[in-house]
Amino acid sequence: MKFNTAMQFAYGVPDIMAEGVARLVAPNAGPLTFKGTNTYLVGDRSLAVIDPGPADAAHLAAILAAAAGRPITHIFSTHAHRDHVDGIAALAAATGARTYAYRRSEIPHGGAGDAEAEYVGHGFTPNVHLKHGDMVAGEDWTLAALHTPGHAPDHLCLALKERGVVFSGDHVMAWNTSVVAPPEGRMSDYLRSLELLLERDERLLLPGHGGPIEESRRTVKAYLLHRKWREQAILDAVRKGTNTVRTLLPVIYRDLDESVVGAATLSLRAHIDHLAERGLIACADSSNVDCVAVPL
Repeated sequence: MKFNTAMQFAYGVPDIMAEGVARLVAPNAGPLTFKGTNTYLVGDRSLAVIDPGPADAAHLAAILAAAAGRPITHIFSTHAHRDHVDGIAALAAATGARTYAYRRSEIPHGGAGDAEAEYVGHGFTPNVHLKHGDMVAGEDWTLAALHTPGHAPDHLCLALKERGVVFSGDHVMAWNTSVVAPPEGRMSDYLRSLELLLERDERLLLPGHGGPIEESRRTVKAYLLHRKWREQAILDAVRKGTNTVRTLLPVIYRDLDESVVGAATLSLRAHIDHLAERGLIACADSSNVDCVAVPL
């Protein structure tokens, strides 16, 4: 499928994404973060900040400058990956704002993700736990929490009720598909979370990385179809005897950039897990790159 990698911005300069919504791009570009983490300022009088991004003094100064004297009263995180939450402590200290996110301690037993991963902000615990359907209101905005696990077990999308906007974090992006990396990510959860967005009426998605998505339902449907095609390709390859993660990788991901081989390997494992959960293949340990997948 084709991705939209066009993105007009300048670091440190806020861009208006919708009425009452401004975006700042953090200077942490990379193979998995694209141009950097998107930080959103929501509101006209008092502000909510969504995903303050990395711990970066220049980015913190840009957030405070973009507030232009308006108080920042709420800080939200879509999920506790470090490129989204490392900047929260400094912003909270500078503003006195309370923090809101899905607490990892509230994730059901056995589904709390990777307890060892360095890219997870294990030290971040929000002041307020948001569960699916919770609403938080400011002076002139209301955000509804949508629990959308898959990329991460604590992932939230945030729907801005007054504007027909969903802040989609790393769940849906225009520049690439989300990485679903076991045990932090789970493909069955990710697909169900995509289907959840199809039930929504909002037309504009503002992601954690990359540009806005103006045809939300069309994009989500395309990503669901993309995942189904990928799983069918994996199943076909396994049936023909290409049946380890190591040998499947170049077959499923052609012309793969070296910088994202690790992420592609993990997503491949997630697809194999999902096929096994549905009884289509058997694989004793998909975390092993030499795991042998057997069609059933």
